[in-house]
Amino acid sequence: MAFHPIDRDTDYLLPPSVQEWLPDAHLARYVVDVVEGLDLSALVCAYVGCGSEAYHPATLLALLIYGYATGTFSSRKIERATYDSLAFRYLACNRHPDHDTLATFRRRFNKEFEAVFVQVLQVARENQLSHFGSVSLDGTKIHANASRHSALSYAHAEAIEAHLKGEVQQLLALAADADGANVPDGMTVPDELQRREDRLAAIAAAKAKIEARAAERFAREQAEYEAKLAARAERAAATGKQVGGKAPQPPTPGPRPSDQINLTDEQSRIMPVAGGGFEQCFNAQALVDNDTMLVVVPQVTQAVNDKQQVVPMLERVQARPAGLNPVSYTHLRAHETVLDLVCRLLLE
Repeated sequence: MAFHPIDRDTDYLLPPSVQEWLPDAHLARYVVDVVEGLDLSALVCAYVGCGSEAYHPATLLALLIYGYATGTFSSRKIERATYDSLAFRYLACNRHPDHDTLATFRRRFNKEFEAVFVQVLQVARENQLSHFGSVSLDGTKIHANASRHSALSYAHAEAIEAHLKGEVQQLLALAADADGANVPDGMTVPDELQRREDRLAAIAAAKAKIEARAAERFAREQAEYEAKLAARAERAAATGKQVGGKAPQPPTPGPRPSDQINLTDEQSRIMPVAGGGFEQCFNAQALVDNDTMLVVVPQVTQAVNDKQQVVPMLERVQARPAGLNPVSYTHLRAHETVLDLVCRLLLE
């Protein structure tokens, strides 16, 4: 048997062309076609025109859209892929934007990026790259840039607040001592008072945010409670009999002692993670086309329970433009999760 020679040393006789790296029907080419057909003048004009050369918005848009459409969300992984992946090298014109550049661009032009992402999916559908007929939905916990030890519960905040108020009273008593005889060496009463007042203000702000969240939760639970009462009354009126089972309990207003807020990242939540334990996290969800592995709908939520994300994710995908909303969830494959089965059952 003859083998192809293993030769990594012979130089190219002619410079290679990035156009030769990908087949004509590759998704990366469609991403480029869509981005190059857009009016990006507003993005281009947003650059001040001084400093070192910047990457063109079309290049960064194409890299981010292709990365997100194929499940590569991290800016660091996209940067690494510009070295390791032919598709990413093609999109980057064989250059390598660093992860800070990619992340800053995404944050700065987030609204424009989302609109272009939808257009790329439309082009993929028109070219029959995907029919979006069978999808998988799953979630994973993404660690926040904050420690769970920075979380402050409402009960602990009240305890710290009471302790600080006691210290303030002691300091005021020391300040009232005219001769300062009872003031410990090295202590400056005004500075100590200001330090405790600042901590009290921070705790008061944290408590206010916890109370606001509790008010939102109470409004939501109250609406659910009233809906349950109305449903029971409707069943009783229809049957002429008293509805069996326990009557729904009204929600309790106000914050619970265990309600928490993280002082480093207040948007994150403490969530159970794989392998056991709890960490400060977000819950990332992705709805993916089974055939092409295109990410059709990404979402990050503060809710802990994955099952509660099925209906919102279905609503988001059905709200996509015509042709980008899956028409059938009737296939259940061996590798799919319980959430996929729930999707199918909800739509049958």
